[in-house]
Amino acid sequence: MATETPSRAQQLIGDVAPKLVQLTDDVLFGDVWERPGLSPRDRSLITVATLTALYRTGQLPSHLRLALANGVTADELVEMFTHLAFYAGWPNAMTAVMALKEVLAEQQPEEQPTTAHAG
Repeated sequence: MATETPSRAQQLIGDVAPKLVQLTDDVLFGDVWERPGLSPRDRSLITVATLTALYRTGQLPSHLRLALANGVTADELVEMFTHLAFYAGWPNAMTAVMALKEVLAEQQPEEQPTTAHAG
């Protein structure tokens, strides 16, 4: 009997808000994020820009990780934050850059073993 790995939403709030987890998994990520009208990369850019503009810092790190996984580069994110500084506010952009810096620092240890000794 194979057990399915719990989604991130299930891990974070499944014990408190199971219906919100179901909507997150089934509707948001299972339907909206899978619609063919926009690529996952474009959806990530839009989501990160919106979270930055609205100063929704709690959700920002996980969506930065997803954006990087969806092919958005760190340089593109920094450029977006620089642009947003003038439209969404300087503190919002600075906070987003700091969140990106932390996410990138988390990912550094994972990348180092691939450059280990050649043999």
